[in-house]
Amino acid sequence: MKKIITYVVAALGLVGCAGNPINVEPVTGFEAERYLGTWYEVARLDHSFERTMTNVTANYSLNEDGTITVLNRGYKQKRGKYTNAKGKAKFVKDEETGHLKVSFFGPFYGDYILFDLDKIGYGHAFVSGGKDNYLWLLSRTPTISDALRQDFLIKSSALGYNTENLIWVEQNEVTVSQ
Repeated sequence: MKKIITYVVAALGLVGCAGNPINVEPVTGFEAERYLGTWYEVARLDHSFERTMTNVTANYSLNEDGTITVLNRGYKQKRGKYTNAKGKAKFVKDEETGHLKVSFFGPFYGDYILFDLDKIGYGHAFVSGGKDNYLWLLSRTPTISDALRQDFLIKSSALGYNTENLIWVEQNEVTVSQ
């Protein structure tokens, strides 16, 4: 456990200085209540705190103070077990703008900017970390259509992301004793 905390602290320290800024506009008309629940990580750019993880999910729940609890879970293949990271998100501007700050440890917050969102069914979200090395495609289902994949690639490339470096996350429901 102490090792995990050390890794998380180191990763968060790097978030502030790594990567180049991306000029990304957050979605408007965001509804936090509809965003709550479980999302599957379909694609991401590689970074140390999720390296080699498969079966990654994020679960969002609303707190009484208006912040959002973030529970990320992923399967570490080398260790043969799931790991969890619990954090807190808060809105940057207002609750209708899809720009939040997320912290998994202490006072260090990183950007969480939704730049595309299925506002009808809240079925997918394209998320930027505000820098060119933090990018995620989240979905309510573990697989997506080819059309959605292409849309994500086009929009992410237009922002300056190197989509050739994307990791398409394996989602295969590994069962292990926890």
